[in-house]
Amino acid sequence: VKSLSERLSQVEFMKSLSDQATDQNYCTPSGIISDACCEYETVEKMNDDLSPRLRELIKTDFFKYYKLKLYKECPFWSEYGQCINQACAVETTDETDVPEMWRSNVLGALQTSQAGTLFQPFIKCEYTDQDFCVVEDETDSEGVFVNLLDNPERFTGYAGTSAGRVWKSIYEENCFNVVSSMDPANNNLASVPTSKNQLPEDMAQKIDTTDIEEVCFEKRVYYRLISGLHSSISIHICDEYLNQTTGQWGPNLECFINRIGSHPERLQNIYFSYVVLLRAISKAADYLNGYEFCTGDKIQDLQVKAMVGELVNKTRSCPETFDEKQMFASPESRSLKEEFKNRFRNVSRIMDCVGCDKCRLWGKLQISGLGTALKVLFSYEDEFFNPKVNPNLLTRTEIVALFNTFHRFSESLTSIERFSQMYQEKINEAAKSEIESTKSIINQLLESLPEKYIEAIISIKDLLSSYLIQFNRLIIQQLEYWDIPVPVLLTSSTAS
Repeated sequence: VKSLSERLSQVEFMKSLSDQATDQNYCTPSGIISDACCEYETVEKMNDDLSPRLRELIKTDFFKYYKLKLYKECPFWSEYGQCINQACAVETTDETDVPEMWRSNVLGALQTSQAGTLFQPFIKCEYTDQDFCVVEDETDSEGVFVNLLDNPERFTGYAGTSAGRVWKSIYEENCFNVVSSMDPANNNLASVPTSKNQLPEDMAQKIDTTDIEEVCFEKRVYYRLISGLHSSISIHICDEYLNQTTGQWGPNLECFINRIGSHPERLQNIYFSYVVLLRAISKAADYLNGYEFCTGDKIQDLQVKAMVGELVNKTRSCPETFDEKQMFASPESRSLKEEFKNRFRNVSRIMDCVGCDKCRLWGKLQISGLGTALKVLFSYEDEFFNPKVNPNLLTRTEIVALFNTFHRFSESLTSIERFSQMYQEKINEAAKSEIESTKSIINQLLESLPEKYIEAIISIKDLLSSYLIQFNRLIIQQLEYWDIPVPVLLTSSTAS
């Protein structure tokens, strides 16, 4: 009897989860995005419109080739945690396969001084005063071209001490010491799933904002961008996960629940980072509309220009998402701007300490994309984005990084919806399985009882039911006497 009672309690719990998952659309936040100017639902509608355009845009030659210095020495510690898995490797592209105008010898020749071959130009800095991250230099002969489509961001098996050290350094040394306030459960997102059947009781829990509100706006924005990037990367890993038993790639629900689904603040930070990127592209719309997307193929260049124009104009027509003018507005907060830049630049350097080549590639690219968005939002006023006046405001690598990063966050929002549906299906299946199992046990129990006991149980059940109906009718009479509306559930329980 005790065992049966426990199983019935489990049935009730699974049933409540099933109902909650269906009614609340689990793992889908609602309302105003904290520190932003729009609602989650608005962002999801915008992404439904923008995501197909982004998917097509990043397939073009201009946006699929990215040049970076992939193999730079880690500037902070000796990195011995190299990933030896084949999935960690990056397939580079020979310069002869990219448009001639992007090749190092051509770009280098364009910058040759008329002072002669003995003249040595100044060494180019890694960044300017306007930059929020280390900027990749396409003229660098040590840089390599990568076809991003041939090196998708997904699970590589890279984890453990090396991965943990990178994120620990970012959060503990470069996030203004606000991690404990912003994400008390900030465990290592680089870990792999530990339970094959883990299902949280409440994936839609609310965040205690008491400590968060004590952190100044600028520091909250900084942390949310870093957390949003980290969480988005984790979603890509879970969405393109290798089942080492079957050898098949596909979404891993348990991975998503462990890393993101059971931490609503991380989920919300993905949305926040998305709206910041959206606002940056909208602000730079005039510049991007006037930019020459040159690959040497005039037909494709015109197509890319049209695609970019259509996309950025869509972002400009979107409702306001983020107000950058609130940042560094007071005399007290203006001193934070330089520290904000330096810490973000530091994060871009830390990415050179990632032991997995593919993880390093996507980490460097997306930090550059976010850094470019911050540069657009906080280094220039609106009038600077006139392409005729300032034609070289952004480099090709910055534009490629910006749009590919926006695409990555767009795919994260799409994946969240997919994982939410998977979660609902899993909960419903578990509830049905538990109910069927319990019914089977009850039937077996009844079959093992003598017939006279079964008849007695049925008689007691009928007697109790009749008493309950009479009791409910008395309650209804009293409610009607007091002129109180009678609940439908109570009325239906008295129907004979």
